[in-house]
Amino acid sequence: MSAEPRIHPTAVVHPAAQLHPTVRVGPYAVIGPHVEVGEDTVIGPHVVLEGYVRIGKRNRIHAGVVIGSEPQDRSFRGERSYVVVGDDNVLREYVQIHRATGDGQATVVGDRNYIMSMVHVAHNCRLGSDIVIVTGSGLAGHVRVDDGAQIGGMAGVHQFVRIGRLGMVGGMAKLTTDVPPFILVDGVPARARGLNRVGLQRAGVPRDELERLHRAFRLLYREGLSLPHALERIVGEVGEEGLVGELVTFLREQRGSRRGLVRADRQP
Repeated sequence: MSAEPRIHPTAVVHPAAQLHPTVRVGPYAVIGPHVEVGEDTVIGPHVVLEGYVRIGKRNRIHAGVVIGSEPQDRSFRGERSYVVVGDDNVLREYVQIHRATGDGQATVVGDRNYIMSMVHVAHNCRLGSDIVIVTGSGLAGHVRVDDGAQIGGMAGVHQFVRIGRLGMVGGMAKLTTDVPPFILVDGVPARARGLNRVGLQRAGVPRDELERLHRAFRLLYREGLSLPHALERIVGEVGEEGLVGELVTFLREQRGSRRGLVRADRQP
């Protein structure tokens, strides 16, 4: 094993950057002085890593990716802020991940995410793990995406929106409100269409749990109930155990949401 990272001679790497000896850096990449990169990460050609950036292990960062640029936020005043990327992520061509607004704040990407080409992740976003974001999608500032969620191609996600665990956003959707866990949304504006059954089945959720979630979905979106009334019915008729309990917790947290809950579609 080489004692130094394998850096292409055309790359520009600041001597203060901290790269593990197993890191590989491709042609014409630019890496700034406050960047840390963990073992076995591959940095492709023309990648730019600038600002305060910490990248974990075994990531694959493809051509043209830009991580750590100043946020596109008029309130940013040059304060020290960060991008933190976990392990085993794939960032495809021309992904952009901006650092946060606010002193000491961070834009965070977890582990094992697959972020496809030309996806924009704005300042102060927080992404969990095992997420898929498809080509051309944009996440505005302060968006939260929980574990296992999927966002279809060219979708637009408004500031401060939260997408719950194993939620699914359809391609080209306009999302301005929060998506509960396990729910599929689609459209312009996005509306709740049903459960993310494919994602739940792939996650190994048993049939009886799927049926309980389906009952909870109908109470939430098909009975014309207010959110407090729907919550009361879900707890009373379906219970708070298992995944339904996770859904109930998310719904209770809606009191503090800045965006509100995604609405039902017009199906009867």
